[in-house]
Amino acid sequence: MGDSIERLEWRYAVKKFDTEETLTEEQVDRLIRAFNLTATSYGLQPIRLVVLQNKDIQESLIPHTYGQKQVAQASHVLVICIETLIDKEYITQYFERVKTIRGTSDQILSPFKNELVNNFEVKHTEEIRQWATNQAYLAMGNLLTVCAMEKIDACPMEGFVPSAYDKALDLQSRHLSSVLVLPVGKRAKDDMFSAMKKVRRDLRESIILIK
Repeated sequence: MGDSIERLEWRYAVKKFDTEETLTEEQVDRLIRAFNLTATSYGLQPIRLVVLQNKDIQESLIPHTYGQKQVAQASHVLVICIETLIDKEYITQYFERVKTIRGTSDQILSPFKNELVNNFEVKHTEEIRQWATNQAYLAMGNLLTVCAMEKIDACPMEGFVPSAYDKALDLQSRHLSSVLVLPVGKRAKDDMFSAMKKVRRDLRESIILIK
């Protein structure tokens, strides 16, 4: 427990990355696997991860990230996206995976599948989008924790123009929409924010214990 808290204390939102440092394939693979293992509502995983390692594209994204240079400095930029087409086919594919991987019978799966299909068919598009976006935030939290455990520096970002990212990365053709951005790499030695103490509420104000 001590080590995990120390790693979370070590983590901060990097303001300047070391442009000479590149994450190893193993480090990137761990982040990819962590993303895929994120818990999501119903297990439907309405999220996708774009792993960007292209300095020209990264540089071009700065104006669409309100001038935040971390997207260009970072080793990789992770873009968490949501699926924009959650329909009967999408849900059915999930249950086919369950059947293949677990060997669960249709007799057991069909009632739950039909319930989900009916449930999503009556939802408004914006309601589904908000639900999927909530799952993206779960993934971001998971990735930030794994980054801390692996001593990979990161800077979570909501401040960007999703439509511009979608166009630059051709996400529309994949029925995806960008929601969150996470540049990852190694902090620069002269990033003054790395030495600053965390500002958090006192535990007595933040935590409510009920016994």
